[in-house]
Amino acid sequence: MATRTLSVLVAAGLMSTAAQFPAPAGPDAEPLRTATPRTVSAWLPYWDQDGAYRDALSHAEQLHTVSPFWYHAVSAGRVDGHPGAGERRVIDGLHAAGVKVVPTVNETMKPGALGSILTSPTRRATHIRTLLKIAESRDYDGLDLDYETIAATGDATYKQVRAGYAKLVEGVCAGLRAVDKQCVVTVSPKTATTGRIWDYTAIGRAADRMRVMAYDHHWKGGKPGPLCTPQWYDEILRVATAEVPADKIEVGLPAYGWDWPADGKSWAKHVTWKEAEALRLAKGVPYTLDPVSRTPHFSYLDGQQRREVWYQDARGVAEHLPVLRKYGVTNTALWALNFEDPELWAVLARG
Repeated sequence: MATRTLSVLVAAGLMSTAAQFPAPAGPDAEPLRTATPRTVSAWLPYWDQDGAYRDALSHAEQLHTVSPFWYHAVSAGRVDGHPGAGERRVIDGLHAAGVKVVPTVNETMKPGALGSILTSPTRRATHIRTLLKIAESRDYDGLDLDYETIAATGDATYKQVRAGYAKLVEGVCAGLRAVDKQCVVTVSPKTATTGRIWDYTAIGRAADRMRVMAYDHHWKGGKPGPLCTPQWYDEILRVATAEVPADKIEVGLPAYGWDWPADGKSWAKHVTWKEAEALRLAKGVPYTLDPVSRTPHFSYLDGQQRREVWYQDARGVAEHLPVLRKYGVTNTALWALNFEDPELWAVLARG
């Protein structure tokens, strides 16, 4: 770590002077310990920017990358910023703490709109240039592409859209690498029945990191159930590691849950871990870890309606990490900062 960075950390109270200037080694001194690799990345939600930023600084020694959820692709030539996008206080503070800043660009275009950009060489090139301008607009360390509307592409066009997205990734990653910036690509899980839109092999070849959103196995628009399970992780990672080197993969872990009506007839409400635990305690419901999914859940009455809450916490993640170890995956990505069980950081440190 550079002396300048160390002095900034000391001034900010994030590192002691003893850590900055360790005692010289002598014959009776303990062997120097190698620093634990930073294996955790995390998204920083713009709607809770201050809280999430403080959370990131509190765990900076574990964080490899923070991806502020700052940008939103609207068209081939237009990427808008969310509130607080590009805030220099956040960028400079994370850099001072030794954390890379790789903002996320997401999109929620109308059905078919993104596909039409990806399958047009001219519009795709325009979009690549637009993204690279965002990367160079601040002292960023790269970009994270989180493009999800193509996931539902139909049978008639999915092969063309998949190929177009791979070419977009290749173009963006080449442009970022040319200016010494990182290229991160966020994708959905690919299994025997899902995720065909993602060309993992091409993405893994082009990107520095591929983040797999390993959550929402049961989602807000479906029936109540766990967000993730060890069995599901096993299938996800068996497929992913067959196409992408394990050291390039980040497994996205949920720090949240869904609160469903028990009959599943209407959409669920989003709850962070903090909100789920506060609700459980307020309702006086005992803590329960589901024996199959190894995730916490509970039910309660809201007036006359019974509701079910499924979420993830440190105990659940500890139960799932052996699957990651099985496939040699050590990198994780947390959705999202300031959502999580505080005990999660110790679990992730142990790997």
